[in-house]
Amino acid sequence: MASQSESSTTSQSVDPDLSSVDPEVLVEQVRPLVHLDTLENLLNHARANSLWPLTFGLACCAIEMMAVGASRFDLDRIGAGVFRPSARQADVMILAGTISRKMGPVIKTLWDQMPSPKWAIAMGGCTIDGGPFKYPGQYAIIEGADRIIPVDVYVPGCPPRPEALFAGILKLKEKIKAGETGYRRNPA
Repeated sequence: MASQSESSTTSQSVDPDLSSVDPEVLVEQVRPLVHLDTLENLLNHARANSLWPLTFGLACCAIEMMAVGASRFDLDRIGAGVFRPSARQADVMILAGTISRKMGPVIKTLWDQMPSPKWAIAMGGCTIDGGPFKYPGQYAIIEGADRIIPVDVYVPGCPPRPEALFAGILKLKEKIKAGETGYRRNPA
């Protein structure tokens, strides 16, 4: 009997009429539970936490990229572990290895097939600026991925360790959340 009387007094003490509550007090009580933001920031947060890299490797850096997807580093825990076999399903291109002149048009075609928004990571010295294959008079190597497609994050090394690529993906996530990447641009 005592519990019924306690519950009835508790229900009677709750004021269902919110017009008598001070709006500033109500806002302070609700602030930890409700977060208002723009739709673009919400979409950027969702995009950053569901990156789908393209299964695409050019040379020795691709082995390090494969290691990042394995169990030791586990890209799934940051939302980037679903390597896609088709450019039409991916939103991140990780350029890993030496880019030959013959591969340039293929990379550009794959980039064009990727749906927007899309991002690119240049991994390794050869991808960033030609690496040890860059010398006067060379004709077979493209000296930098940014000559073909826009690059958002550069991961240096020869080859970079898997931890470096992992850090590069985390950096890309930060840039996407902050809206700093130029993923809407149309490269020429």
